[in-house]
Amino acid sequence: MASVVLQRSRKKRLEQGHPWVYGNEIASVEGNPEAGDLVNITNHQGRYLATGYYNPTSQITVRAVSYQPIEQMDQLFFTERFRSCLKHRERFLQEENAYRLVYGEADFLPGLIVDRFGDVLVVQLLTLGMDKRRKEIVDALVEVMQPQGIYERSDVSIRELEGLEQVKGSLYGECPRYVTVLENGLQIRVDIEEGQKTGYFFDQRENRASIQPLMTGWGDRSGITLQEVDQDGEVSKQPVNKSGKVVTFPYWDGATVLECFSHTGSFTLNACKYGAKKVTCLDISEHAIESARDNVALNGFEDRVEFVVDDAFQYLRSQVKGAEERQLRAGGKTDKVDTSKAMTAGIGRTWDVVILDPPAFAKTKSAVKGACRGYKDINLHGMKLVNEGGFLVTASCSYHMRPDLFLETIQEAAADAGKILRLVEWRAAGKDHPQILGVDEGHYLKFAIFEVRSKTAL
Repeated sequence: MASVVLQRSRKKRLEQGHPWVYGNEIASVEGNPEAGDLVNITNHQGRYLATGYYNPTSQITVRAVSYQPIEQMDQLFFTERFRSCLKHRERFLQEENAYRLVYGEADFLPGLIVDRFGDVLVVQLLTLGMDKRRKEIVDALVEVMQPQGIYERSDVSIRELEGLEQVKGSLYGECPRYVTVLENGLQIRVDIEEGQKTGYFFDQRENRASIQPLMTGWGDRSGITLQEVDQDGEVSKQPVNKSGKVVTFPYWDGATVLECFSHTGSFTLNACKYGAKKVTCLDISEHAIESARDNVALNGFEDRVEFVVDDAFQYLRSQVKGAEERQLRAGGKTDKVDTSKAMTAGIGRTWDVVILDPPAFAKTKSAVKGACRGYKDINLHGMKLVNEGGFLVTASCSYHMRPDLFLETIQEAAADAGKILRLVEWRAAGKDHPQILGVDEGHYLKFAIFEVRSKTAL
């Protein structure tokens, strides 16, 4: 087997668990490996470090797949790795039948993603080394998972860095375009052919469930309290409003919620499950909102959800502007507003909980500065729309937006908004997205819940 010899002066990332070897870390290549072949990786003294697959076209020239010498990545190799992946998911996700089964580097299979949607698997082959072994991968998945179908979603631009074309299509069995699965006890209808990436984002599963405590405990703001009521001689505690009338609406104690960048409406579904009174579900994509609408209907939440197709930045700004005008009118300070004109319907609303789950704003290091502006903008306007003492739920999936920079950006937004934020939850990706210590690229998702208070109210 050919060998790649690493430079003496390189950083010792490989020894610390990072599987990538960049071209500028290589001192020499011994033998004549073809692109996609396995090579042994040695240090400058010739000591064996790992075995990985080779692609001189890519900046990441070698990706380690084993820290013991192996001869080939055959069906048996993948079968053993897939069984290990399945065991991890069954341990931590138990009864769930939809999750990320294979998470690339974190499952010691760099360049390979496999998502499970019940009996259908969706795969992404992101590198030449994995693409050349698609038959072995498919055969091993069939052996371990016995799926109804396997569908490929390798229609991602990262493949072009490996000298590969973007492709998608059925690889095995029957692959319906739409599959319905359960997550956190909720039904989710997933479009595996046209949905973003593999069709659904599993990494926020536990984070979506973490909003449960935020969804109830708001009835007293409307003057509704539990009181003992005598009904036909039977005394029981019932919700009663300020007028002394029993409230029959079952979600009287629920929060009002705004979810921006909703995609398939996953946070909306969890909000409704945990008792939200009313949810505004917003996305710029009509296709995404249609998917969210289908999922809301599947779970019987139609009476509590309204859908908005709009740009989240513009929507948040217009609501803040309207809310500020309402405050001026209510305070009698009308010199800055034309009170002869009625306010636009639906403008100037606020919510008990605002959820911001945007796509990655910084896909490269050079984009970080612009991303900071974007994150500050949405969080600044989002927290201004949170009712006093309510909650801002915010996330970033940009790897280059490091956790400390993300928190610093939100803190700057809070200072500009005149808000004090109290952090009550800080999370990362779920258990089907494990992280290898030393592989910083796996630490991409930041998720936070803040209680929002105004300085003027403290």
